[in-house]
Amino acid sequence: MGVNSVPKELFTLAEKIKTLREQNELTQSDLAKKMGLTRSAVNGWEMGLSVPSTPFIVELSKLFNVSTDYLLGMKSGATLNIDGLSEREAAVLSDLVRCFNAARE
Repeated sequence: MGVNSVPKELFTLAEKIKTLREQNELTQSDLAKKMGLTRSAVNGWEMGLSVPSTPFIVELSKLFNVSTDYLLGMKSGATLNIDGLSEREAAVLSDLVRCFNAARE
């Protein structure tokens, strides 16, 4: 299978996994260890040579605090886990997001 025949969504997923891993300051080996995989499996995901199975997509979403929809390219936005925050703290974050979005318009 040549690069031109690989669906664009796989590259998007591959890029997201690599970006999220780097943002969390993890090496491929670190991520592999957390997920019970080999470094070459993670490398395959990031190169777009293979795709994580559904359980690993779910595990990645939990590890990186993003939705599975985001990882799979179904939604363009990331999610923010507000578990454990008070209603007031969650409201402050919500107001902050609205402020940033309004500033872009």
